Amino acid sequence: MQPTLLQRTSSPVLPALSQRRYDLDWLRIIAILTLFFYHTGMIYVSWGFHIKSAEHSMPMEYVMRWLHRWRMPLLFFISGAGTFFALKKRSYGTYAGERVRRLFVPLVFGMFVIVPPQIYVEWLFRGRFSGSYAEFYPEVLKFQPYQDGGAGGAFSWHHLWFICYLFFYSLLSIPLFKWLKSEAGQRFTDKIGRLIARPGGALWLVGLLLLNDVALGGLFPNETHALVNDWAYFMKNLILFWLGYLLISRRSFWQTIADQRRYFLVATIICTVILYSFRFFVNQEEFDNSRLVITLFSFNGLGLTWFSVLATIAYGYRYLNKNHPILPQLNEAVYPFYIIHQTVILLIGYYVLTKTSLGVYDGFLTISLSSLVVCVVVYLLLIRPFKLTRIFLGLKAKQEKKPDSVPA
Repeated sequence: MQPTLLQRTSSPVLPALSQRRYDLDWLRIIAILTLFFYHTGMIYVSWGFHIKSAEHSMPMEYVMRWLHRWRMPLLFFISGAGTFFALKKRSYGTYAGERVRRLFVPLVFGMFVIVPPQIYVEWLFRGRFSGSYAEFYPEVLKFQPYQDGGAGGAFSWHHLWFICYLFFYSLLSIPLFKWLKSEAGQRFTDKIGRLIARPGGALWLVGLLLLNDVALGGLFPNETHALVNDWAYFMKNLILFWLGYLLISRRSFWQTIADQRRYFLVATIICTVILYSFRFFVNQEEFDNSRLVITLFSFNGLGLTWFSVLATIAYGYRYLNKNHPILPQLNEAVYPFYIIHQTVILLIGYYVLTKTSLGVYDGFLTISLSSLVVCVVVYLLLIRPFKLTRIFLGLKAKQEKKPDSVPA
């Protein structure tokens, strides 16, 4: 009889499996904290953003090029994994109703309350508007869509696109999740299990992302977050959401992925080297005009995305699957933290850019740290204690000792 993968591995035995994947909670917290600093960094790189420093940091930009391919895909994968655990305790109808309460309600609240201050300071910064916020707000109620660069109207979901997409993913995926529990769905899951049991087998699932890029990438080449013209990116993250559900759906898969973590790490390193090699060894004209170069760069980016997510999940399960007394509190706070963070960053960033002479790195640290403090204070004093703000920001009406995973 051939030895199984678990018998062949020399990895140490992991702690006894618990019903809850604490590592996913920790990774969600780490990813959103990384996103917080990423959005502050957007002020100081050459890419478009709502407010911009006149000085840019190329080292910061190089780091953020890598993070861009990892941070949101990881969150969508974790959200798919969290959906599996949610559906173990809920009917599909209850789950759908909860998604409305925890995703759609905060999205609508955010579009009318959280996002408008971002557009207001952008218009001030670009010289498009000079009045008070009270004078500005009627622009929101005209329901004219915002456009990149501060053009268009003042109605947008801005960074809350993640919540919008996740809401659609959650509801649209219910038929698939029902099918996966059927006999045919279980046979399909068996085939996935045989694939990932091979050394580095889970790496081949990147083919789903590549097929999506071939089918839709040429039609929708730009990442817009606008839903109606963003189908390549929409489907890419939906696939990651499905893979998160699927690869967490059997406990045997958890150990298999953890045991193969070195394959995923090596693949991530290779794609990272290729990513930066493109930037250093391919000139801008070739990069802009060569279809082959563009295709190879895109495929490598998708490889980096999937391999880095796998490596993160594998190493996370190996080293972070541990509870801590502070984890339930952090796990509850991270969702409202995500909702408010960009507004706080832009308000403080606007003041720093227009009222101080701070440079790139001292400005980055000032905005980051002060915004972090403000977000924590707002959560503790204005969100956590009150039933109404908890509901508007996607939390349960009453505080619980061990809250369910938040939908971020």
